Amino acid sequence: MLKIKKLIGVSLVAVFSLSLLTASGCSRHPNEDQIRMMEEARSACLASEQKLNEVQNQRADLESKLQAKKAELEKAMKEKANVEQGLANWNSEN
Repeated sequence: MLKIKKLIGVSLVAVFSLSLLTASGCSRHPNEDQIRMMEEARSACLASEQKLNEVQNQRADLESKLQAKKAELEKAMKEKANVEQGLANWNSEN
């Protein structure tokens, strides 16, 4: 009697497990929703990569502009120092 109950229990577990596997829709090919979701993810990924490239290009442009402004500032500071030195020399001569 105990063996029969055990056999029935194991059989029920096996049947239930098999039914879960077949009912879950395991197939070799993706369905339409899965394909659509994959395409949406791919297009979102491509859009993100394009946006990243745009932002990186914008950053490089801003960094080059910053370097140009720093060089311009340094040139202006040197010119200011030269003018101040010239004024100091001119005032000491007079």
